[in-house]
Amino acid sequence: MNTYIALFRGINVGGKNSLPMKELVALLKGLGARNVKTYIQSGNAIFQSTEKDTPHLSQKIGTEIKKRCGFDPCVLVLRLDEIEKAIAENPFPEAETAPSTLHLGFLACTPEIPI
Repeated sequence: MNTYIALFRGINVGGKNSLPMKELVALLKGLGARNVKTYIQSGNAIFQSTEKDTPHLSQKIGTEIKKRCGFDPCVLVLRLDEIEKAIAENPFPEAETAPSTLHLGFLACTPEIPI
C-alpha cells in the first residue's frame, strides 16, 4: 500500500466548484483509497492506495469529480517520499522557525525551456 498526497486546484467547500470534504473522502474511498484524511477545508487529502501510477491516479480522481460534480479540477497526486524529499531539500532552513513564511510548490510536469 502506497501513501499519497492529493493536491487540488479549482475546488471549494462552498460556492462555485463546491466539493465538501465529506464528499471528497467518499469519492476517494469509492476509487479504492484507504485511510483517507483531508486537511482542514483545503481540499487536500492524504490516503493510501495500491495504485502505483500517480498521473493515472490524478486523472482517475479528476474524471470522477467531473462525473459527480460537473467540474474538472486540476489534481496533482504526489508520493509521500516526494514530499519528504522536498522537505529534506529545503533551501531556506532559516524559515523553519517561522513556518507560515515558507511555501512550497509542485509542478505536474517539467516545464519546457523556450528556444
